[in-house]
Parts: sequence; structure tokens; C-alpha cells
Amino acid sequence: MNILIFGPNGSGKGTQGAIVQKKYGVAHVESGAIFRKNISGGTELGKKAKEYIDRGDLVPDDITIPMILDRIKEDDCKKGWLLDGFPRNVVQAETLNKALNDAKIKLDYVVEISLDRQIAADRIMGRRLCVNDNNHPNHIHIDAIKPVEKDGKIVCRVCGGELKTRADDQDAGAINKRHDIYYDTTSGTMAAVNFFKKIPGQKVITVDGAPAIGEVSEKLMKQLD
Repeated sequence: MNILIFGPNGSGKGTQGAIVQKKYGVAHVESGAIFRKNISGGTELGKKAKEYIDRGDLVPDDITIPMILDRIKEDDCKKGWLLDGFPRNVVQAETLNKALNDAKIKLDYVVEISLDRQIAADRIMGRRLCVNDNNHPNHIHIDAIKPVEKDGKIVCRVCGGELKTRADDQDAGAINKRHDIYYDTTSGTMAAVNFFKKIPGQKVITVDGAPAIGEVSEKLMKQLD
């Protein structure tokens, strides 16, 4: 099963993606990790990407997409993959779709975790990141995933690891900038979601991300099964 997952920062996309990945045994393919692996491995694509990154420029799609295609052709993706973090705009969506078709790779599902923009912003401010695994959900305002106290410190509810916050998670301006890109229905990420919705025969699942984690995952799983 090959899945492309979308959701604004704060929607629980990472948490739901981890649940899907575990249930179906698919590989988690994340664009940032692909960049890091290619750069550290000194691949030709990695060297080209590093030139752009070192200049502070966005890596062009003609470099990014071949990296993604190479990644989803690796052995651990034979049972399927969950692509997260790409595409971020409608042009990337169109280019990725063409590349998948040309490579005869089927995209089984597009998953959209939808959430009101203000709720998403509030959730970001309260989330805490586990230093051991960013997919361990911890949130100071959500009882179901609230961190636990150990030896006088607030630690990860899953593994007891140290928790930290991203500086931009506490910056309203930075959150707005990220959400401006995501919620843009003209050329941003929502435009990419809408592009896939218009493809004849493409299965697109939209799930409300506002309820509790278990309720969201239950609704998602019913539509994936």
C-alpha cells in the first residue's frame, strides 16, 4: 500500500502516519530524512542538493523528486510506503504525480488530515518533542497524550525520554508563515491536495483531525481497510 499523507502543522499528521505505518508495515518516507541521507552519503543528488541548501535556496524539484523515487524503490518499501512532507505546493504535486506515473508506481491513497487553522496553531504551541523519537506524541494541553512526571521532571509519556520544544513552535509569526503555505488553495499545499482530489480514480481520504487521536485513527483505518 502506497500512501501520500497531508496535514497542517498541529493536525496530528505525524501521529496518524506512525499508526498507519505500524499497522500496515509500510516504510516511512520523509523528505527531510531523504535529503540528510543523500548528503551524508555523498550521492550525486546529495551533492547537488547541498549546493542549494548551503546557499539557503530551495532544492529544485528535478533533484528532490529523483531522490524520492530512488527512496521508494529501496527494499524496505516493497511492502509499501508512506510519503510525508512532500509535495508542499501544486507544482510539486503535478511533477510528483507525473514521475510516479512514468515510473509505473501506483499511489493507492492520498490521506488528508484536515483541521481548523486556529486549532492547529493552538496545538503547536502545546506540543513537546521527544528527543528519542519525534513520533512519540506529547502535548501539555491534551490529557490523552500529556507528558508524565518522573523524578520531578516532565518526560515523554511513551519512553520517558527528555522533552524539548521547537523554537518556532513558540513563535506565532513562524507558525503563521508555515500555515500560510499549507492553507494556500491557489498554489500552496492545499492546492496540491485539491490537485489529487481532481484526478479520476484517485482515492482520497479526508479525516477531521479535531477529535481525540483514537477517534481520528479509527475513522482513518476504516477507510484504508
